[in-house]
Amino acid sequence: MALAALAGLGAYATIMLRGPQGLAALSEKRQMIRSLEEQNADLQRDIEAKKRLIERLKTDPSTQVVELERLGFVHQHDTQFKVPGQHIGPAPTAARQANEESEQHPH
Repeated sequence: MALAALAGLGAYATIMLRGPQGLAALSEKRQMIRSLEEQNADLQRDIEAKKRLIERLKTDPSTQVVELERLGFVHQHDTQFKVPGQHIGPAPTAARQANEESEQHPH
């Protein structure tokens, strides 16, 4: 009787380990956990980088200017023209404008 119970328990364990809830599922779940942990780490790095940018934007005027130019905002005395139906990028900075002009008119 004990031998039959032991054999039955062994068969049940084998079926459970090889079944849909067995070792393969466990391995898949561990891989998913690793992937989610990596995604969380990436997101945490992004959050920290954005926090640093926010702090720089609060305190550093040159960072503010660079960000405003990147977003396409103009300076107080600049004139901005909007043409309906066309997307025009941000105004070039002085250094970028000089570089573009030198490329167009090589010496």
